[in-house]
Amino acid sequence: MVFSSRAYVTMAVAVAAGFWVLFNQLDGLLFFSPVLAFYIPSDAVSNFVLSNITSGLLGMVVAMNVYVFRNSAVRFHGSFLSGSTMSVISSACVGCSSSGFFLVSVFGGLGVATSNIMSQYQLPLRLVSVALLLWALYSVNKRLDQSCSIRPA
Repeated sequence: MVFSSRAYVTMAVAVAAGFWVLFNQLDGLLFFSPVLAFYIPSDAVSNFVLSNITSGLLGMVVAMNVYVFRNSAVRFHGSFLSGSTMSVISSACVGCSSSGFFLVSVFGGLGVATSNIMSQYQLPLRLVSVALLLWALYSVNKRLDQSCSIRPA
């Protein structure tokens, strides 16, 4: 129902592509300077696969949430974007990128601890993010199915 419209398919693809570029740049797999380069070392294959899955699921969840938001009488729901927001937070590798240095310089010791935890537990955090996105996809799909069903009087 949601993806029968070109607008929502385009939105899902654009969001997925944007987050794919963001995740791969944060992981140090995609470089824009001095030339465009993409490199996957052998120890980063599992994280690359999980970031691809996360990006695709994130595109679908955001497009479905926008559809629900536009077509719902109730404007805000308790779990509107919580699954997708949490997955983005847990999926980006803070310790593997320049954002880790930003955390260290801004937050000091707390930034060092956060960067260290995020880099050590990157794979489990990405698995959690995929699970959260699957839960968000299920809950949005369930909400759409319930709104389409006819309830007996």
